[in-house]
Amino acid sequence: MDENELSHEVIGAAIEVHRVLGPGLLEFIYEEALVIELEERGFEVVRQAEVEVSYKSRRLENKLRLDIMVNGLLIVEVKSSEHILPVHEAQLLSYLRLSG
Repeated sequence: MDENELSHEVIGAAIEVHRVLGPGLLEFIYEEALVIELEERGFEVVRQAEVEVSYKSRRLENKLRLDIMVNGLLIVEVKSSEHILPVHEAQLLSYLRLSG
């Protein structure tokens, strides 16, 4: 499965979670439900995946925590918000850059 197919499948799983649970819940509820949905669909899922961060060739003690990593390839950042703000986009772009 290529990256586009994987993205399509994960979006479908997220739509199913939202269809079943509806709007207005906290992010961690949607995150847990999405992990279940993705696992039921046969994906390898890591919840709260830790990513090491380096600064000037030194590894930082603190790590990034990604909401969900799918098949070791796709980062899912769960948001429960009426609007996606530029800061949300910047956060995900930073995660992508730092996770390699």
